[in-house]
Amino acid sequence: MQNRRWLGVMAVGLVLVVALGGGCKKKKTMGSGMGDDNIGGIMGSGMMDGEGGGLAGRPDGVTEMAGQFVPVYFDYDSSQVNDAERSKCEMVAEYLRSNAAVGVIVEGHCDERGSSEYNLALGERRALAVRAFLVGLGVDGARIQTKSFGEEKPVCFEHDDSCWSKNRRGEFVLFQ
Repeated sequence: MQNRRWLGVMAVGLVLVVALGGGCKKKKTMGSGMGDDNIGGIMGSGMMDGEGGGLAGRPDGVTEMAGQFVPVYFDYDSSQVNDAERSKCEMVAEYLRSNAAVGVIVEGHCDERGSSEYNLALGERRALAVRAFLVGLGVDGARIQTKSFGEEKPVCFEHDDSCWSKNRRGEFVLFQ
């Protein structure tokens, strides 16, 4: 019952985001291969944007749909999607299969332990693992981009296991 209510609220939010953001055209720029935030995220999926940028470009007029799905959490120093998190990926895959015009960026995140370089690489492995799982569920890989933020975007700032486990995640950013 709560799932239906939650999905209804998310559907209304999605409609509002599309309606309000559809009129804004994003300027297309060539990137350096780094994320669009100034914190050093890396992006990739092996796809080209047709302009030599090395990244799958989003079409003009892209609208991000934030907050649609809950994050996938990872064990310490792992990039394996464990059994408890697979249902989250299945929900995303079902949505993407039903909405062919929607793409997704899988963002990989880590806790603060380890070097920045190591965590960027681990975040990318996590994003790629989620991407591979979605492809295995029938989602066209061309609609999935990956991005790593490493340890740069924590959601919890305490220095303990409980907090670190919340920062070891893969997040979904849908776009149209």
